[in-house]
Amino acid sequence: MAVPLFHNGLMVHTQSHDYPIVITENSAIKNNSMAKQIAPHIGGRQVLIVTNDTVAPLYLKVLEEELTEQFTVKVCVLPDGEQYKNQTSINQIYDTLMASHFNRDVTLVALGGGVVGDMTGFAAASFMRGVNFIQIPTTLLSQVDSSVGGKTGINHAQGKNMIGAFWQPQMVLADMSTLKTLPARELSAGLAEVIKYALIMDADFLTWLEANLPAMMALDLAILGEAVKRCCQYKADIVAKDERESGVRALLNFGHTFGHVIETHEGYGNWLHGEAVAAGMVQAAELSQKLGWLTVEEVVRIKRILTLANLPITPPSIDVQTALSLMGHDKKVKHGQIRLILLKSLGDAVLTNDFDAEILTDVLSQHST
Repeated sequence: MAVPLFHNGLMVHTQSHDYPIVITENSAIKNNSMAKQIAPHIGGRQVLIVTNDTVAPLYLKVLEEELTEQFTVKVCVLPDGEQYKNQTSINQIYDTLMASHFNRDVTLVALGGGVVGDMTGFAAASFMRGVNFIQIPTTLLSQVDSSVGGKTGINHAQGKNMIGAFWQPQMVLADMSTLKTLPARELSAGLAEVIKYALIMDADFLTWLEANLPAMMALDLAILGEAVKRCCQYKADIVAKDERESGVRALLNFGHTFGHVIETHEGYGNWLHGEAVAAGMVQAAELSQKLGWLTVEEVVRIKRILTLANLPITPPSIDVQTALSLMGHDKKVKHGQIRLILLKSLGDAVLTNDFDAEILTDVLSQHST
C-alpha cells in the first residue's frame, strides 16, 4: 500500500465522530490505491460513486474497477458546474440509490470538487436519514476547505448554500496529483481559500504564501501539499471547537458574505466560488480599513497577493440595495442585522455587526451601478 507523502496522522475531531485526512502525491491514483485507502472506511458492501462529467473520464474507471473487487458499486455522473448544485442533481443521486436498491449500509463516495462534495454529502445526510460518505476532493479549493468539516448542501435561486446539513465524512483522501489536470482558473480559485486562511488565522502563513505562491501556481506538488496540510489543520482545529458554526467557525466565511452576493447576482457558475470570495475579501478588508483596523498598506498587500494568484480584486457592478437584499439571506444574519467577518489585523478575524451601516453602504457603492 502506498504511503502518504505528506501526512497520515491528521485527524478531525467532532462530536459526531473523528475521521482522518490523508494527503498524498501520486500514490492514490498513479499506483491504483484509491480503493485500498478508502476501503477500511466503507461500512457495508454497497458503494455509490458520485462524480461529474469532467472528472469521470480522468479517475472514475480506476476507482470503480478497484472497488468492484470488494463491493457492489454503482455510479452517478452529474453535469459539471455550480449552476447544477441544486435539487435536480440531488434527485439524480436519490434516483440512482433507489434504482440500485441500496439501503442504510451504503457509502457514498464524492469524487470531484466542492460542488460534487457538497451535494454528495447532502444526499448522504438525507438518504434514509443519514448514511456514510467519503470525500475524494480533486480541486485545490475542495482539498483545502470544502471537503473538511461536514458542511453539505445545495444552492437556491435566492441564496447560495441555503439548503443543507452538517454531515461529517468518514475520511478525506486528497491526492495532489489531481491538481495536474486542474485548469489554471480553478487552481487560482482554490488559492483564494488558501489565502483566506492566512488572512484570518496566521500572518506568518501569509508571508510564506507570498514567497511560495509562484511555485504553487507552477504546480510544485510538495509546496501545494504543504499548503493543503496547513489549511486542513487550521480547519480541523476550528471544527473541533465548533462543529455546527455556532461561534468561531463562522470566521472561515471571511469574504463569503460579499462573495455570495456576487455569485447569486451574476448567476451560479459565471464567477467561480473562489473568484467571488477573492473580490469579497477585498471588500471586507476595505470595510476593516474604514473602521481603522487595517492600514491602507495592508489592504494593498491583500490585493497584491490576490492579484499574484490571478484572482479578481474588483467585484462586478451591483446596485447597493440589491446587494443589501441578497446579504439579508446570509446565514450569519441575526435578529435582522447583517454580521460580517472582518479583520482586526492580518491573521486576526472577528464576526461582528459593530459597524455603521453607512460604512457598509459606502463600500458597496464603490462598485454599484
